[in-house]
Amino acid sequence: MNRRKFVKTVPSMAMIAATGYSLPVDQGEDLKPIVLPKPEKDGGKSVLASLLDRKTTRTISSKELPLQVLSNLLWAGFGVNRETAGFNKKGRTAPSASNSQEIGLYVALPAGVYTYEADGHRLMPVVSGDFRARSGRRSSATAPLNIFYVVDLTRYDLGPSQPDRSIGDPEVQKSYYFTDTGFIAQNIYLCAASFGLAAWFHNCDKENTVKEFKLKPTQKVLFAQTVGYPE
Repeated sequence: MNRRKFVKTVPSMAMIAATGYSLPVDQGEDLKPIVLPKPEKDGGKSVLASLLDRKTTRTISSKELPLQVLSNLLWAGFGVNRETAGFNKKGRTAPSASNSQEIGLYVALPAGVYTYEADGHRLMPVVSGDFRARSGRRSSATAPLNIFYVVDLTRYDLGPSQPDRSIGDPEVQKSYYFTDTGFIAQNIYLCAASFGLAAWFHNCDKENTVKEFKLKPTQKVLFAQTVGYPE
């Protein structure tokens, strides 16, 4: 990294904190969609420096994340990064089997649970209330952000144009959606490391969240990832 890039990078978090964006407080039953600010495409540490700093941090502060930081994290995880990709779909920052994009990000904030809509780069309401504790780990219940990874099996194209004829096999699907979740989680780990945030990928409450998050029978809760400032 040259000096000019370094000087630009160092104050990036300070500039984010000064944007004025903030996450919504408890709004009762009246959750609204959240249009996220455009993700920042520069700033932060380099990829190699982020790899050096990537780690699991289990002690996470309850300090609020600015909305710009949330925008950056979700885009880095599984946002749209090109208009044209395989199987007549837009491209994403993480790969998926046959570009199925079968992993959904359910974002648990203090006010409620939202799904990340990558195409519009926004959060769509699911249910009001604080469900962060469903991530099932110590400080995650008070951390500002918990991301639940949910697979939707109907996203796999089983039609005649599908070249991967094994994609209908449940065991093959399992290998795909676990791998694809790992790609997204690592992207978020690296984005967190780039901006000095703490991140923790872990198991979660798979039983209660199915009903509370209003999931379909074809959806399965896989894991959760907690992100915030280190204590």
